[in-house]
Amino acid sequence: MIYLDNAATTFPKPEVSLRAINQCMSKYCGNPGRSGHAMSMKTGEEVYKVRKEIQELFQIEDSSHIIFTSNATDSLNLAIKGSLKSGDHVITTSMEHNSVLRPLKSMEKEGVQISIIYGNREGKINPEVIKKEIKENTKMIACTHASNVTGTIMPIKEIGKIAKENKLIFLVDASQSAGCVPINVKTMNIDLLAMPGHKGLLGPLGTGILYVDPKIKLKHLKEGGTGTNSRDVRQPYDYPEGYESGTINAPGIIGLGRSVSFVKKIGIEKIGNYEEKLILILHQELDRNKNIVIYGPKNVKDKVGIFTFNIKGMECEQVAQELNDKYNIAVRAGFHCAGLAHKTIDTLEIGAVRVSVGPFNQVKDMKYAAQAIKEMCRNNARLNL
Repeated sequence: MIYLDNAATTFPKPEVSLRAINQCMSKYCGNPGRSGHAMSMKTGEEVYKVRKEIQELFQIEDSSHIIFTSNATDSLNLAIKGSLKSGDHVITTSMEHNSVLRPLKSMEKEGVQISIIYGNREGKINPEVIKKEIKENTKMIACTHASNVTGTIMPIKEIGKIAKENKLIFLVDASQSAGCVPINVKTMNIDLLAMPGHKGLLGPLGTGILYVDPKIKLKHLKEGGTGTNSRDVRQPYDYPEGYESGTINAPGIIGLGRSVSFVKKIGIEKIGNYEEKLILILHQELDRNKNIVIYGPKNVKDKVGIFTFNIKGMECEQVAQELNDKYNIAVRAGFHCAGLAHKTIDTLEIGAVRVSVGPFNQVKDMKYAAQAIKEMCRNNARLNL
């Protein structure tokens, strides 16, 4: 199968990651931070190394403020619900995934106010519109770095500057950008950075990351064993243990660490440029086809490796199914857990087909996919004669 659903999770994973997971599970997988024996200590040391890898990748000062979670959704819930209280105001955008919008919506019941800034038809957000929405009680700006529907890259540096000037918390969802777009939490003024381990960082499923700036005191969403201060029944606020209650996914995290090292070795900009090259092939092959509607930025430099489209006269689910059944190509169709983003690009009633690339895709994959889509267009046109 030609796998073009990398925005959902990347595939395949680097061999170095698989080997590390297997070695951990078969050689030393003790419970980190719980015991003083060699296996536990070895696991803890390996997990610590992963924090240091992530610290370097995103220019984070203190690796202890990197919290491991189950996924980006877990990270975003902790960031949002751990930061906000009744009376606070949040500014977000229409291009967010439901992992941002649904937690925010649930906080309305707690007295949190939400302003949603709509993007244009390409999914682009104007930072000046965000600036105009700031009120006396504004506490946070929450913004995706890149849309999971259109791939649109947001002006994070400009928005971060606005947040800093107004002393606001800046939460960035890097689910579609981590690993293919450079991120520097210092220069971008990012206070909370949430991401999955299993997408652009090429790690295993069930891994997520949340960076928390030291100036933020985050409320807990869960309490339990941390391996620290065990005689006290109150949950500690120590980082990272106070926010990682229970046994962590050590094999997954260690595999993630090897994947992060793999990404660093290749280079994030190199990966981003390569994925841009792959998506450009689809644009060059399909842009002029009158039976295809393409959504999002026309310039591939304005987005990550996502190509979203519909074939006129065909339902998006039908297109994806035929690509799977007849051409052995994996894509995703529907609404991509982002209804407001689809409303923004005028596909709320029909959905769309999303092609998303990763560093293991090849030029020949994209040419084959383009030919398959064109053939489907021709066949559909004949049926409608």
